[in-house]
Amino acid sequence: MSFLCDVTGAKPGFGNAVSHSHRRTRRRWNPNIQRRRFRLTDGSTIRLNVSTKGLKVIDRDGIDAVVARIRARGLPRLGLAAAGSQDSRPRPQEVH
Repeated sequence: MSFLCDVTGAKPGFGNAVSHSHRRTRRRWNPNIQRRRFRLTDGSTIRLNVSTKGLKVIDRDGIDAVVARIRARGLPRLGLAAAGSQDSRPRPQEVH
């Protein structure tokens, strides 16, 4: 599972772990990602990778408003491409 929130865009942060002797080693802080299913008002369901902060955003704004923002941003992985946009994969050119 990817450590990327579909709602907030939260991704891992990087930095140093500092020991008692001040030796620094690289480490990474992963967001708390939950895989959740949500039911929209039209009856369809959607599955999102959501951070716990993203869950609070959904509680505050409602799932329909959040999905509308995701669609405006375009998330083809979820089948939520922006309105009027085409698939982002390059099409093979026809040879005559």
